[in-house]
Amino acid sequence: MAIDLLSTFIKPMHREGFKFVGIFAAVTLILFLIWEPLGWIGVILTVWCYYFFRDPIRVTPMREGLLVSPADGVISLIEPAVPPAELGMGDAALTRVSVFMNVFNCHVNRAPIGGTITKIAYRPGKFLNASLDKASVDNERNGLAIRLADGRQIGVVQIAGLVARRILCEVKEGATLGTGDRFGMIRFGSRVDVYLPEGVQPLVCLGQTMISGETVIADLASTEARRTGASI
Repeated sequence: MAIDLLSTFIKPMHREGFKFVGIFAAVTLILFLIWEPLGWIGVILTVWCYYFFRDPIRVTPMREGLLVSPADGVISLIEPAVPPAELGMGDAALTRVSVFMNVFNCHVNRAPIGGTITKIAYRPGKFLNASLDKASVDNERNGLAIRLADGRQIGVVQIAGLVARRILCEVKEGATLGTGDRFGMIRFGSRVDVYLPEGVQPLVCLGQTMISGETVIADLASTEARRTGASI
């Protein structure tokens, strides 16, 4: 019981976070030397830094055709949009599902579905609020085109936000990903867009909470109509 309770609060940490937690901890020691109340503020910020870089184990549904959320957060946009030109996915508008991450969400990104990465394209840009629609066009971003076993493609785009200053992509073109595999992260508040294949309807609603690698966004084999939701 004690072990289960401990594991609820203590999670593995992404390696990207070790240096930041170390810096926060060192600054905290200095703050304690200056004035003890400042030191306790430093402790809180150090714990938050560790929590930001957490990399918890996730249980991914593995049935063929399921497409899961690439990020923790909430669904901020569901709309037709043309994928970024640099991904080479054509000029036709596809359904774009956007997951917005605040600074308290886990920021490790996971592959929404298994496939081969045919294109990775980074584009520098601005740092607007990632919840805005124009962030997809204007903000710094890194996109992946993933070819599925049946030849269809999906696009996954990491978008920097108002606070984010670095997008980390840990995979290369030609690599094969499984559903739920980690492929990168974004530091300090951001968004991930998923472009669904033509004719595929999202099974999520605006405002719905997402769990990376677990929450199903769409079912490529389903003919179910797009869902709507209500706050209760």
